[in-house]
Amino acid sequence: MNGITLEEFTARIAGAVNGVPGLAGVWVIAETSDVRRNGHCYLELVQKHPVTGDPVARLRATVWRGTLARIDAKFTGATGQRLESGMKVMVCVTASFHPAYGLSANITDIDPSYTLGDLMRRRLEIINRLKAEGVIDLNRQLEWPDVPLRIAVISARGAAGYGDFIHQLYTSPSRLAFRVALFPALMQGASAPDSIICALEQIAAEEEMWDCVVIIRGGGATSDLAAFDNYDLAANIAQFPLPVIIGIGHERDVTVLDAVANMRVKTPTAAAEWLIARGEEALATLHDLGTEIYRLASDLLAGSKEQLARLSAVLPQLPAIAMDNARKRVDRLNVALSDVAMARLRPEASRLDVMAERIASSSATVIERQRAMLDRMDGLVQVLSPQATLSRGYSITRVNGHAVTDASALAPGDIIETTLASGTIESKVS
Repeated sequence: MNGITLEEFTARIAGAVNGVPGLAGVWVIAETSDVRRNGHCYLELVQKHPVTGDPVARLRATVWRGTLARIDAKFTGATGQRLESGMKVMVCVTASFHPAYGLSANITDIDPSYTLGDLMRRRLEIINRLKAEGVIDLNRQLEWPDVPLRIAVISARGAAGYGDFIHQLYTSPSRLAFRVALFPALMQGASAPDSIICALEQIAAEEEMWDCVVIIRGGGATSDLAAFDNYDLAANIAQFPLPVIIGIGHERDVTVLDAVANMRVKTPTAAAEWLIARGEEALATLHDLGTEIYRLASDLLAGSKEQLARLSAVLPQLPAIAMDNARKRVDRLNVALSDVAMARLRPEASRLDVMAERIASSSATVIERQRAMLDRMDGLVQVLSPQATLSRGYSITRVNGHAVTDASALAPGDIIETTLASGTIESKVS
């Protein structure tokens, strides 16, 4: 058996592939993978199973330098993003087999509308999911403080956009006392959503210290906005407890975050201008209130001065008028009091006269009755008095000044005094 060299075999394959009409200028739908740029653009075109997601077809592809600039300009201008891994694309390819490098597809053109439609579909899927979960409007419904001065900023450390934001805040003529803290995060690439979510969690841990969150990104390619069409990041912002301002692109760049954040502005500078305008609006309201208070106080003071002037003119005459009025009132009261007193005293005087007559008559009767009773009592006293008893032959014996009623109370030698109706006798007990 005679064999052929590998070179001869690959040459046969090349002859079967290269230049075949059915393998040249064919529009193919696939997903990009492992996109690398080095003057030329090298990538893989992959088709995945719609259910399992496993690759069912894979082909190495190349965009040569001469074609790359045109395709990039066309694709970026339509989609706002540069060709990267993980995109669904419709590309025009020509099969090419090289004996040393194997089979590949040379990409010569691209249809951006297919990719744009897929990006919009993915964006719409995220928005519809957030709507179905009932969270898409939560952050937009949060009330703003009258003057949001405590601002938590999520941005890349040292980013020009953050510098523009700070400069705009602190150089405004209103000189509002903003307090700003930076919570650094990646603002582009596949790791950006997780990095921003981490910064949000740090802010939520000290929620009471902040009035709002500002997520800003300055400069960079429009293609870097792909990180902001992310469900997890959008869900976090939609449910965040503080109002969120998004300033991550230009006017024509719209992401899912713009649909869930409380406020969307064009640039970091525009975010600062919005905060300044809100503060200046509050200052203007305070100024208007101050002006109105001053006007009301001035009107009140002018009215008081006018009233005081009238009172000053009348005041010297008021004491005399008051005294005259008081004197007249006293005179009227005197007359009225005299009439009332006489009307009240007349019946009382008559009553007193009657009572005086009754008292005089009653007094004489009572006195006579009491005198007769006293005479009877005096006679009784005369009869019952000790002197009357002594006059009837009785005597009183005393020892040491005490009356003796029992002979046993006396002892030999006691001096006793005996009182008679007339005179006393002193004796000694023997």
